Amino acid sequence: MTTEFYQRASTWSGWVIFAGVVLFVIGFLNVIQGLAAFFQDDVHVVTESGLLVSTNYTAWGWALLIWGVVMILAGLGLFTGNEFARWFAIIVVAINLIGQFTYFSAFPLWSLVVIGLDLAVLFALTARWQYAKAVLEG
Repeated sequence: MTTEFYQRASTWSGWVIFAGVVLFVIGFLNVIQGLAAFFQDDVHVVTESGLLVSTNYTAWGWALLIWGVVMILAGLGLFTGNEFARWFAIIVVAINLIGQFTYFSAFPLWSLVVIGLDLAVLFALTARWQYAKAVLEG
């Protein structure tokens, strides 16, 4: 393999590592939000415009907690360079991106930031995967 291939590979593997770290951090923040909703209902109380979906705050806390763990696992899986981990992360990020619209009316700035990060992660996982995979698998 050429030097150019390895230069491209190291660049794209950096993007995939970025994606894994971002998924881990967003997952961890979801766990914190889930615990906050679970233990203190007034954290997620919003105005009448409210959330797109209304639910029991304990159920919402459990959902965020479980979803956060799934995102953490997806992020950690990316560090292996495994094809299954990549597809799992793509699906998780796509669901998270769509799910941010349920929060948008209550937390627009947070939702926009997470949507932007989700799009960056999707880019990292879909563009030039063969280069990143070569470095991550060793």
